[in-house]
Amino acid sequence: MVVASGNQYFQLTSFFEAFPDTIYVAENGAYIRDANKVYALSSFENGAIQPILTKLTSIPDLKILVCGQSSAYALKTTDAAHIATARQYYKQLRLVDTFDNLDDRILKFAISCPPEKTAAIVAEMRQLLVGLGEPTSSGHGDIDIIQPGMNKAAGLATLGRHLNIQLADMCAFGDGGNDLEMLREVGLGVAMANATPAVLAVADTTTKSNQEQGVLQFMHHLLSEP
Repeated sequence: MVVASGNQYFQLTSFFEAFPDTIYVAENGAYIRDANKVYALSSFENGAIQPILTKLTSIPDLKILVCGQSSAYALKTTDAAHIATARQYYKQLRLVDTFDNLDDRILKFAISCPPEKTAAIVAEMRQLLVGLGEPTSSGHGDIDIIQPGMNKAAGLATLGRHLNIQLADMCAFGDGGNDLEMLREVGLGVAMANATPAVLAVADTTTKSNQEQGVLQFMHHLLSEP
Protein backbone atom coordinates (compact mmCIF):
# COMPACT_ATOMS: atom_id res chain seq x y z
CA MET A 1 0.00 0.00 0.00
CA VAL A 2 1.15 3.53 -0.83
CA VAL A 3 -0.22 6.70 0.77
CA ALA A 4 -0.38 9.48 -1.85
CA SER A 5 -1.31 12.79 -0.27
CA GLY A 6 -0.83 16.52 -0.29
CA ASN A 7 0.10 16.26 3.38
CA GLN A 8 3.53 16.64 4.92
CA TYR A 9 5.59 13.45 5.26
CA PHE A 10 5.93 13.86 9.04
CA GLN A 11 2.18 14.30 9.38
CA LEU A 12 1.46 11.18 7.34
CA THR A 13 3.81 8.99 9.35
CA SER A 14 2.01 10.06 12.52
CA PHE A 15 -1.19 8.59 11.07
CA PHE A 16 0.37 5.25 10.14
CA GLU A 17 2.74 4.54 13.02
CA ALA A 18 1.41 0.97 13.23
CA PHE A 19 2.45 0.36 9.60
CA PRO A 20 6.19 1.11 9.42
CA ASP A 21 6.64 -0.37 5.92
CA THR A 22 4.30 2.16 4.29
CA ILE A 23 5.62 4.14 1.32
CA TYR A 24 4.54 7.78 1.16
CA VAL A 25 4.05 9.95 -1.91
CA ALA A 26 3.86 13.15 0.14
CA GLU A 27 3.46 16.86 -0.67
CA ASN A 28 1.42 16.08 -3.81
CA GLY A 29 4.14 13.90 -5.30
CA ALA A 30 7.22 15.96 -4.47
CA TYR A 31 8.60 13.78 -1.66
CA ILE A 32 8.58 9.99 -2.00
CA ARG A 33 10.01 7.83 0.75
CA ASP A 34 9.54 5.13 3.33
CA ALA A 35 11.07 4.89 6.80
CA ASN A 36 14.50 3.99 5.44
CA LYS A 37 14.79 5.20 1.86
CA VAL A 38 14.11 8.37 -0.11
CA TYR A 39 12.96 7.37 -3.60
CA ALA A 40 12.64 10.90 -4.97
CA LEU A 41 12.68 14.52 -3.85
CA SER A 42 11.65 17.32 -6.20
CA SER A 43 11.93 20.91 -4.99
CA PHE A 44 11.39 24.39 -6.42
CA GLU A 45 14.39 26.13 -7.95
CA ASN A 46 15.72 28.71 -5.51
CA GLY A 47 15.20 31.43 -8.08
CA ALA A 48 11.47 30.72 -8.28
CA ILE A 49 10.68 31.00 -4.57
CA GLN A 50 10.79 34.78 -4.11
CA PRO A 51 8.84 35.55 -7.32
CA ILE A 52 6.12 33.12 -6.21
CA LEU A 53 5.92 34.71 -2.76
CA THR A 54 5.81 38.20 -4.27
CA LYS A 55 2.87 37.25 -6.47
CA LEU A 56 1.05 35.43 -3.66
CA THR A 57 1.34 38.37 -1.28
CA SER A 58 -0.27 40.59 -3.92
CA ILE A 59 -3.54 38.67 -3.47
CA PRO A 60 -5.66 39.81 -0.48
CA ASP A 61 -6.97 37.45 2.22
CA LEU A 62 -4.28 34.78 1.90
CA LYS A 63 -2.41 33.02 4.69
CA ILE A 64 0.80 31.38 3.44
CA LEU A 65 2.87 28.45 4.62
CA VAL A 66 6.11 27.49 2.88
CA CYS A 67 6.58 23.72 2.97
CA GLY A 68 10.07 22.25 2.94
CA GLN A 69 11.66 18.84 3.26
CA SER A 70 12.55 19.41 6.93
CA SER A 71 9.62 21.52 8.07
CA ALA A 72 6.80 23.83 7.10
CA TYR A 73 7.29 27.53 7.85
CA ALA A 74 4.91 30.31 8.86
CA LEU A 75 5.65 33.94 9.61
CA LYS A 76 5.68 34.96 13.25
CA THR A 77 3.18 37.68 12.33
CA THR A 78 0.57 35.07 11.32
CA ASP A 79 -2.42 35.16 13.66
CA ALA A 80 -2.39 32.63 16.49
CA ALA A 81 -5.66 30.99 15.48
CA HIS A 82 -4.32 30.10 12.05
CA ILE A 83 -1.08 28.76 13.52
CA ALA A 84 -3.08 26.57 15.89
CA THR A 85 -5.07 25.21 12.96
CA ALA A 86 -1.93 24.69 10.87
CA ARG A 87 -0.30 22.66 13.63
CA GLN A 88 -3.12 20.14 13.28
CA TYR A 89 -1.95 19.45 9.71
CA TYR A 90 1.81 20.00 9.94
CA LYS A 91 3.66 17.86 12.45
CA GLN A 92 6.75 19.96 11.79
CA LEU A 93 5.99 23.70 11.69
CA ARG A 94 8.45 26.49 12.51
CA LEU A 95 7.74 30.19 12.95
CA VAL A 96 10.19 32.50 11.18
CA ASP A 97 10.73 36.24 10.89
CA THR A 98 10.87 36.07 7.10
CA PHE A 99 10.63 33.54 4.29
CA ASP A 100 13.91 34.86 2.85
CA ASN A 101 16.80 32.38 2.67
CA LEU A 102 15.14 29.39 4.32
CA ASP A 103 17.72 26.64 4.76
CA ASP A 104 15.54 23.92 3.27
CA ARG A 105 14.40 22.47 -0.03
CA ILE A 106 10.98 23.93 -0.76
CA LEU A 107 8.39 21.42 -1.97
CA LYS A 108 5.18 23.46 -2.12
CA PHE A 109 3.33 26.51 -0.82
CA ALA A 110 0.17 25.92 1.22
CA ILE A 111 -2.41 28.69 1.02
CA SER A 112 -5.53 29.31 3.10
CA CYS A 113 -8.21 31.66 1.81
CA PRO A 114 -11.89 32.37 2.47
CA PRO A 115 -13.68 29.18 1.34
CA GLU A 116 -16.18 31.04 -0.83
CA LYS A 117 -13.30 32.65 -2.77
CA THR A 118 -11.37 29.44 -3.45
CA ALA A 119 -12.33 28.97 -7.10
CA ALA A 120 -11.75 32.63 -8.00
CA ILE A 121 -8.37 32.73 -6.25
CA VAL A 122 -7.25 29.51 -7.95
CA ALA A 123 -8.15 31.05 -11.31
CA GLU A 124 -6.21 34.22 -10.45
CA MET A 125 -3.19 32.18 -9.36
CA ARG A 126 -3.18 30.26 -12.64
CA GLN A 127 -2.69 33.57 -14.43
CA LEU A 128 -0.11 34.99 -12.00
CA LEU A 129 2.05 31.90 -11.61
CA VAL A 130 2.44 30.73 -15.21
CA GLY A 131 5.76 28.90 -15.48
CA LEU A 132 6.43 29.22 -11.74
CA GLY A 133 3.92 26.97 -10.01
CA GLU A 134 0.54 25.32 -10.39
CA PRO A 135 -2.35 25.84 -7.96
CA THR A 136 -4.37 22.81 -6.95
CA SER A 137 -7.18 22.70 -4.43
CA SER A 138 -9.18 20.15 -2.52
CA GLY A 139 -11.71 22.92 -1.83
CA HIS A 140 -12.77 24.46 1.48
CA GLY A 141 -10.29 27.34 1.26
CA ASP A 142 -7.15 25.21 0.91
CA ILE A 143 -4.84 25.70 -2.09
CA ASP A 144 -1.43 24.17 -2.73
CA ILE A 145 1.06 25.72 -5.14
CA ILE A 146 3.03 22.80 -6.53
CA GLN A 147 5.88 22.57 -9.00
CA PRO A 148 4.92 22.65 -12.69
CA GLY A 149 4.21 19.10 -13.82
CA MET A 150 4.22 17.78 -10.26
CA ASN A 151 1.18 15.95 -8.90
CA LYS A 152 0.25 12.65 -7.30
CA ALA A 153 0.20 10.88 -10.67
CA ALA A 154 3.74 12.05 -11.44
CA GLY A 155 4.83 10.92 -7.99
CA LEU A 156 3.29 7.48 -8.43
CA ALA A 157 4.89 7.16 -11.86
CA THR A 158 8.29 7.94 -10.32
CA LEU A 159 7.75 5.40 -7.56
CA GLY A 160 6.56 2.88 -10.14
CA ARG A 161 9.84 3.18 -12.01
CA HIS A 162 11.70 2.28 -8.82
CA LEU A 163 9.40 -0.68 -8.14
CA ASN A 164 8.92 -1.75 -11.78
CA ILE A 165 5.16 -1.14 -11.62
CA GLN A 166 3.30 0.72 -14.36
CA LEU A 167 0.60 3.30 -13.63
CA ALA A 168 -1.74 1.09 -15.64
CA ASP A 169 -1.28 -1.61 -13.02
CA MET A 170 -2.16 0.66 -10.08
CA CYS A 171 -5.45 1.37 -8.34
CA ALA A 172 -5.94 4.71 -6.58
CA PHE A 173 -8.64 6.35 -4.47
CA GLY A 174 -9.45 10.04 -4.26
CA ASP A 175 -12.04 12.66 -3.43
CA GLY A 176 -10.59 16.12 -4.16
CA GLY A 177 -9.11 18.30 -6.87
CA ASN A 178 -5.54 17.26 -6.16
CA ASP A 179 -6.51 13.66 -6.99
CA LEU A 180 -7.68 14.33 -10.56
CA GLU A 181 -4.48 13.50 -12.46
CA MET A 182 -3.88 10.41 -10.35
CA LEU A 183 -7.36 9.00 -10.94
CA ARG A 184 -7.13 9.71 -14.67
CA GLU A 185 -3.77 8.02 -15.15
CA VAL A 186 -3.85 4.88 -13.00
CA GLY A 187 -5.36 1.68 -14.33
CA LEU A 188 -8.30 1.86 -11.93
CA GLY A 189 -9.30 5.23 -10.51
CA VAL A 190 -11.85 5.03 -7.71
CA ALA A 191 -13.78 8.05 -6.42
CA MET A 192 -15.20 8.21 -2.93
CA ALA A 193 -18.97 8.66 -2.76
CA ASN A 194 -18.37 12.06 -1.14
CA ALA A 195 -15.92 13.19 -3.86
CA THR A 196 -16.24 16.45 -5.74
CA PRO A 197 -18.19 16.39 -9.03
CA ALA A 198 -14.95 16.77 -11.02
CA VAL A 199 -13.44 13.70 -9.35
CA LEU A 200 -16.60 11.65 -9.84
CA ALA A 201 -16.50 12.59 -13.54
CA VAL A 202 -12.97 11.27 -14.18
CA ALA A 203 -13.04 8.15 -11.99
CA ASP A 204 -13.53 4.67 -13.45
CA THR A 205 -15.82 3.67 -10.60
CA THR A 206 -16.89 4.72 -7.11
CA THR A 207 -16.89 3.31 -3.61
CA LYS A 208 -18.62 4.28 -0.39
CA SER A 209 -17.66 7.46 1.45
CA ASN A 210 -14.68 7.70 3.74
CA GLN A 211 -17.06 7.75 6.71
CA GLU A 212 -18.22 4.30 5.58
CA GLN A 213 -14.71 2.84 5.17
CA GLY A 214 -15.11 2.91 1.40
CA VAL A 215 -11.42 2.39 0.62
CA LEU A 216 -11.08 -0.64 2.88
CA GLN A 217 -14.28 -2.19 1.57
CA PHE A 218 -13.22 -1.74 -2.05
CA MET A 219 -9.72 -3.11 -1.38
CA HIS A 220 -11.14 -6.14 0.42
CA HIS A 221 -13.43 -6.86 -2.51
CA LEU A 222 -10.67 -6.29 -5.08
CA LEU A 223 -8.13 -8.49 -3.32
CA SER A 224 -10.70 -11.23 -2.73
CA GLU A 225 -11.35 -11.65 -6.44
CA PRO A 226 -9.86 -14.85 -7.91
